[in-house]
Amino acid sequence: MGLFQKINKGLKKTRENMSAAIDNMLYGKVEIDDTFFDDLEEVLVMGDVGVYTAEAIVSQLRERSQKENLRTADKVKRAIKEIVAEMLSGGEEMSLITMPSIILVIGVNGVGKTTSIGKLAAYYKSEGKKVLLAAADTFRAAAIEQLQEWADRAGVDMIKHKEGADPAAVVFDSIAAAKARDVDIIIADTAGRLHNKKHLMEELAKIYRVIDRELPYSDREVLLVLDATTGQNAVNQAREFLNVAEITGIILTKLDGTARGGVVLNIKNDLKVPVKFIGVGEQLDDLQPFSPEAFAEGLFDVEMPDHSEDEPKEPAKTEEEENV
Repeated sequence: MGLFQKINKGLKKTRENMSAAIDNMLYGKVEIDDTFFDDLEEVLVMGDVGVYTAEAIVSQLRERSQKENLRTADKVKRAIKEIVAEMLSGGEEMSLITMPSIILVIGVNGVGKTTSIGKLAAYYKSEGKKVLLAAADTFRAAAIEQLQEWADRAGVDMIKHKEGADPAAVVFDSIAAAKARDVDIIIADTAGRLHNKKHLMEELAKIYRVIDRELPYSDREVLLVLDATTGQNAVNQAREFLNVAEITGIILTKLDGTARGGVVLNIKNDLKVPVKFIGVGEQLDDLQPFSPEAFAEGLFDVEMPDHSEDEPKEPAKTEEEENV
């Protein structure tokens, strides 16, 4: 299944909620009037796009409607998709050129942080990169064991200490191992205890100092994992984290399980933080790089057919082959 099909399928619930409402508003309309724009804004807000962002989309659509004389439903929907894609564009690419580069991943319990790290490792490994995980969330019970399971599934190495160890020390040892093993990307699982902001800030500052000292010219990303099913609560959570950490991007999980996919627009337009990856399923390869164009198409188009079953399949691997 290709990128567009995965995102399209993952956005099914959001599309059924938002796009269907817009289709109903456009059906049988001879003229795009003020009532339509007011109703559109309400639909967008109900889809967790957010008031500020919904107003911005409707304002741009009004302007384009006047300039381009948009009169048909197809032209209006195409204009909406183009506005959404443009709004979401910028900053979604990962900047990881140096060897090694480092990704710090933060997020509170329950948002899918450990799962996302495992899938992120699998994604970069599939791209031909050598990946090393750093188990630096040392205070959450069973975090190290859970990350080890995902490291095994993704087929990558992991550096770990005992539970309760200094997270910065884990990062230090991971950097040393990465240098010795010619690793391309270090992915560090770090904490996300928002109930103790001061402690979190101090912990991250210590990790930053280690990276600055040991990898002074490395590319680095700080990704915040958010759960799309929580809608506006995810936006509020992101705002809280932005007060204590230098977030470069968002991993938005569980998009396939919610009708609140419009929250992506709110995060990008209101908080000015790009979405880098989105989770659109439970499989190891269901964490996808974010594409504004694919997202906009998936948000408003009908579901694309999946022809993957028509393609010839590779024979199943034996257990011995999988362990090679």
